[in-house]
Amino acid sequence: MSRRKRKRRTKGRGRARRGQGVPWAWALGALGLAFGGLLVWAVVQALTATPVFLPPTDVVGHIESVPPDHILDEPMSIPVQKHMLEHADGNGPPGVVINYNCQDYECEPDMVERLADIVRDYPDFVYLAPLPNMTAKLAITRVGAIETFDTFDENTEAAIRAFIERRR
Repeated sequence: MSRRKRKRRTKGRGRARRGQGVPWAWALGALGLAFGGLLVWAVVQALTATPVFLPPTDVVGHIESVPPDHILDEPMSIPVQKHMLEHADGNGPPGVVINYNCQDYECEPDMVERLADIVRDYPDFVYLAPLPNMTAKLAITRVGAIETFDTFDENTEAAIRAFIERRR
């Protein structure tokens, strides 16, 4: 082999030849774009999703205040609900709160009165109040537990009573 050919041959050793690193760069670039696109999609989904708003099941942030009655026509504030979950009437046993949302859901004509009848059966610790903007038609809560319903019928009524009884 001539000296000239040897020089040419050894000249390229130890370095990548032109075009050899390009497939890795393209793969890393495509991966970066895919990850960036996924991140943008996740942020858009988080910003445009309807937030879930349900009544509380904890007592953190409660205030020492008691609602005027166990059956309310006006919403009970979240801090007061938390206080009723802690102890009904401010010093009694842990309470149960039934919230309903007839603003965003179609409620049966007798639903509120039937719920009030349930509350009257448990006058010491069960409360009823509307909760507009809630993401359920009905929600019943006690400390550490919640059940929601988008319909109201005999089965729902039985489930609400069972939820209350499990609290005892």
